Parts: sequence; C-alpha cells; structure tokens
Amino acid sequence: MLAIRSIVFNLLFYLNLIVLMVIGLPMMLGGRKGVFALARLWGSISVWLLDRICGLRLEYRGVENIPPGAVLIAAKHQSFLETFALLKYAPDFAIILKRQLTFIPFFGLYLIVSKQIAIDRSRGRQALQQIVGATKPVLAAGRQVFIYPEGTRRPPGAPPKFKHGVAALYAETGASCLPVAVNTGLFWRRRTFLRRPGVAVIEYLPPIAPGLDRAAFVERLESTIEAACASLNSEAIKHDPQLKALVEEGARCDAPIDHSA
Repeated sequence: MLAIRSIVFNLLFYLNLIVLMVIGLPMMLGGRKGVFALARLWGSISVWLLDRICGLRLEYRGVENIPPGAVLIAAKHQSFLETFALLKYAPDFAIILKRQLTFIPFFGLYLIVSKQIAIDRSRGRQALQQIVGATKPVLAAGRQVFIYPEGTRRPPGAPPKFKHGVAALYAETGASCLPVAVNTGLFWRRRTFLRRPGVAVIEYLPPIAPGLDRAAFVERLESTIEAACASLNSEAIKHDPQLKALVEEGARCDAPIDHSA
C-alpha cells in the first residue's frame, strides 16, 4: 500500500508542477510577486496531496521566531519537501541555488524572473564572493535569503557538514540568522520514490543576532540546528519505531548527495 500511495502521489505531484508551470506563464508578467503566488499555490497543493494520499502531515513550529523583514534563513536540507514548504512564511525571498537549475525549461525561467541567487559552484572562492555580492542588495531591500548551510541534502542522522558560505554571509551582511530544523528526510527520503506517513516538522528556532565572530557563529548555528533535528528525529521514532533504522543508516552516511528531486 505504501508503494501504491507513493506512486500515485509522485505522478500527481509532478503533473501538478508541470501544469502550473505552463498555465502560470502569464503570472510572470507580475514579476517575482506573481511567481511567488504561483510557487505558494504549488506548495499548498503539494502539501495537501501528501496529507490526503500518503498520510504525511506537515507541521510548522516556532513561527513566532520569524523576524519581520530581512533575515538570513539557514535551513537543514534533508529532502525536496522543504524546498516548497519553507515558502509559506517567507513573503519576499531569494534562494541561493546552483546555476544549473536556471537551465531547466520553464522552471529556470521562473527562477530568473523571481530574482533568485544562482551561483556557479565551479568557481570556488569566486563563487563565495558572488554569493555575498548578490545577497547584500536582497537583504537591503528587506527580503529573506534562504541558504542550506551544508550546500546539499543530507539524510537524517548524518554527521553535519556545514560549509563556509553561511558564515561569510552572516559576517559580511550583518544580518540576523534564523536557524531551521527539520525531520523531513524521515518521510521523503533521498533516492527513493516512497513517501512515508507521519508528521513532518519544520521548526523555526530563535534567531542568532549579528555580531558574533565566524567561528562562534558556526558553532552556535550547527549545534542549535543539529540538536533540534535530533530531538525531532527522536519524537518521530517514538511514534514509529521503524524510523530508527533510517536515522542509524544516515549516521553511517558520509557521501555527497545529489540535488535531483
């Protein structure tokens, strides 16, 4: 039954995405606000499909911790789920993403029109300078900037691999940083089509004020996010003990993860 529900969901999920990208083309005339409206519609429909078909409910916690206006949102990245679920509480955002995504037909055009921050990772240190340079005017305009501190998806329980980018943005922009913990990878796993039932949680943690040095900031960000994710994993395991094996599997994982949905 799990496999059948997952297949039905995946078919409807991608069909919905394709249909919305095609019929929503006129919304690009409204600039990024039009694109954001379409993106949130896609997210709402996707969350509804997960609940109705897969029995996977999405829960938001700590919404009161989200500051108004400009903020650097550093989110744990475990699955494709949070890429659309996080949009709900970000009124005017930019996501730091790899440039190759802008080459995808239709989808890439939406990224360009909505002024997302696309970077060329092959440029090494120059890519980091590009991120900082592109982020400053976004924050100055009062928008939110999303960054995945590890740069890619990591399974639940995997040892953290926080990169230098998030520390550079925090230090160079002077913005507050909002940590976000998730347990989404327990239900929408990497490299599999299965979507498990349960409660996927996105938890907004208290913001980190500007002013820390880079080392202290990274230590606080990593410890805060990892402790919250571990707590969310333990909570999920209490409701479904089978999930413990997934966390233990993640703890043994140390390989880079691809970005395919």
